[in-house]
Amino acid sequence: MAQDRTGEVSRSTRETEISVKVRIDGNGSSNIATGIGFFDHMLDQLSRHSLIDMDITAKGDLDVDDHHTVEDTGIAIGLALSQALGDRRGITRYASLDLAMDETLTRAAIDISGRPFLVWNVDFPHAKIGTFDSELCREFFQALAQNAGMTLHVTNHYGANGHHIAETCFKSVARALRVATEIDPRQSESIPSTKGTLG
Repeated sequence: MAQDRTGEVSRSTRETEISVKVRIDGNGSSNIATGIGFFDHMLDQLSRHSLIDMDITAKGDLDVDDHHTVEDTGIAIGLALSQALGDRRGITRYASLDLAMDETLTRAAIDISGRPFLVWNVDFPHAKIGTFDSELCREFFQALAQNAGMTLHVTNHYGANGHHIAETCFKSVARALRVATEIDPRQSESIPSTKGTLG
């Protein structure tokens, strides 16, 4: 591959300190430590199934709650992905996938358009997944989509187990992201837009 599609972002606020490095053309290896066990598990799935290598460390005000750490990590990953993609030259751009896990089925659809938007049609049966607030899944993907510059639709068709629903959201987005960020050999030197830009 001619370009090294990597991105690295450090983000520090009074609430969190986040460091993220991504390598799009990786093998899905990750080193993740946010202090939130369930969130680490979901981020590992995001890396593993997108084949995007991710190094993520986060220190946040977990004595308050998990919200700031989850949202700010999404911001940093999104910024790192946008940096790694550059002008989006040669990417496939679009992808969608239905992903099954036991009783649960979830669809993710992505357009790496430069126009950030999240459509979130996911309901959880309970407010908590263990000690993790299930509503933070939406907050993460909102931050990710906004800062990566992509349109993202996530729809849970059905499911009964909150852990399964969350995991299918992360895995389906990962699998769609994997395809959308791949270089299309038929247009590897072109930006896939009639506008000539995906800025």
